[in-house]
This record gives sequence, structure tokens and C-alpha cells, in this order.
Amino acid sequence: MRAERYDAALLAIGFLACWQIVYALVGADVVSSPLATLTRAAALLHSGNFWHDAAGTGIAFVYACLIGVFGGLALGLALGLNRFVGDVADPILGSIYSIPKITLYPIILLVFGLSLAAKVAFGVIHGIFPVAIFTMNAVRNVAPVHRRTAKALRLTPFVTVATVLAPAALPEILAGIRIGVAVTLLGILIAELFAASSGIGFALIRATDVHNVVDIFALTLLVFLFAVAVNALFHATERRMRKT
Repeated sequence: MRAERYDAALLAIGFLACWQIVYALVGADVVSSPLATLTRAAALLHSGNFWHDAAGTGIAFVYACLIGVFGGLALGLALGLNRFVGDVADPILGSIYSIPKITLYPIILLVFGLSLAAKVAFGVIHGIFPVAIFTMNAVRNVAPVHRRTAKALRLTPFVTVATVLAPAALPEILAGIRIGVAVTLLGILIAELFAASSGIGFALIRATDVHNVVDIFALTLLVFLFAVAVNALFHATERRMRKT
């Protein structure tokens, strides 16, 4: 743990040093200084407007995560338990996932309009596929002895999934959820950048319109720190599950 913290501290110091060097080379019109960015980020945390935007993004993010994660788990389990269906669906899911999602956003706007539902839907189409693909592969990669044992014990399909397959596949499923949550946040922010009346993405595009470099970097830094915290939480859970 000490070594990891030491490496993280060195990485942070190196990143800040590189940031300061870039700022000195290109100037404040292009890059905000680390000190100015941190100061503005701290000020934003005490701003009511920021928390209003953060609430808009957070609500959409939570809804999209719930739908994307549970939908992806259900789809992945259904495909993973039936090998033939999984073999057919695997390349289809991969092809759909590779489509640039931004091309679908006009359709989402036509269906849902400029609303919370549009942001949620755009977040879901980003996050559901990694969860489904990882879950499907995790279930299919479970050692056959587990399935044979469940069959010998005459366990029902539901009990087999809940007590045998899911625990054995859980570490890989958590990895899929971690990636799914990360890209869901990306989807929400992209949706807010293109068409929204509130949210962190909307605040970013508003700052870009007036060329407010400090706000752009401060908002980006806060989003980055939030994403790092969420990823670290999932990574710690995943690592603990692999040890057990």
C-alpha cells in the first residue's frame, strides 16, 4: 500500500510539473495554470450554480448506470447461459458497440426531446454493452466443473446462476461494470455538450463559448477527480473479489 501511494504521489507530482511546463510554454490563453485551476475548482465547489449543474449530471448518471448495469447483467447472463445464442450474439454486440454513439444522438433527441430522458438514454447506450459483453464472456468462461456440480446437485437454473455461476464470474463481471460506468459518464457529458440546458457538460460548452480557459480546466479537473474516485472504488472491490 505504501509503495502504491508513493507511486501515485510521484505520478501526481510529475503530472503537475508537466502541466506547469506546458502552461509556461503556451500561455494562459490556451492552458490554465495548475494553481489557477485548483483555486477555481475550489471556488466552484462553493458555488450554487456548479452544484445545480452537478445535480443535473449526477441524476442522469445514476439513472443511466442503474439501467445500463442491470440491463447489461440481464442480457449478458441470458446470452452466457446459452452458448449457441451467445456465439451468434457476440459479434453482433461487438459490432453495435463499435458504432460511434454520437451518430445516434439525433435519433435520441427526436425520440426523447431535450430532456433528462435523452441524457439517460445516451448514457445507457454507452454503458450497457461493455457490461453485457463482459458478463456474457465471464459466464461462458466459468469452469465446466461448476456447471456439472450444479447439475449433479439438481439445482434450479435460478439457484445455479445465483450461487454457482455468478460468484465464479463476479471478478470479470465487476471489470465490465467498472468500464460500463466509466463510459456511461462519458456518454452523459457528451449529451450535455451537444444539447442540454444544465449539467457539467453544458457548463463546459458554455465556458468554451466565452473562452473561459480557467473554468474549462477547473470543470475538467473536477470531472476527472470524480471519475478517478469511482474507478478506484470499483478497482478496489474487483481486486478484493479476486483475492477471495
